[in-house]
Amino acid sequence: MKPLVHAKNSARKFGGKWEDYIAVHEWLDHTKAHVPDARHRMVLHNSWGIYLGQQIFGIAIKNSEGRDVCVRSILEHHVIEDLGHIPTLEKCLASLPSEPWMGGVSVPQRKIKLSLSEHNVEIVD
Repeated sequence: MKPLVHAKNSARKFGGKWEDYIAVHEWLDHTKAHVPDARHRMVLHNSWGIYLGQQIFGIAIKNSEGRDVCVRSILEHHVIEDLGHIPTLEKCLASLPSEPWMGGVSVPQRKIKLSLSEHNVEIVD
């Protein structure tokens, strides 16, 4: 579902105009720009993404009717419309295979020899 459709649904559910909600829905779906298929949802369409969105947009937004609307409710409704439930981040990552590069780069340890009297540093491999 496109952000505009979600925003119009939010306006029907919470009042106000779709323009009141579009920024929240665009943010939740902005991962489409990087993963242009349904897998983009695994990044933010989960319990972690919902709480992250709340940190970005605040606890509530004021719609055009002057009503405070809980950002978490807007995001939860979006995820439920798309997935039918709110998965955890763990569930979203469960089928992601563990790759060697995910452990970080292994840098060989070097021994450093300091000579304080000569004020120089020598790297010993």
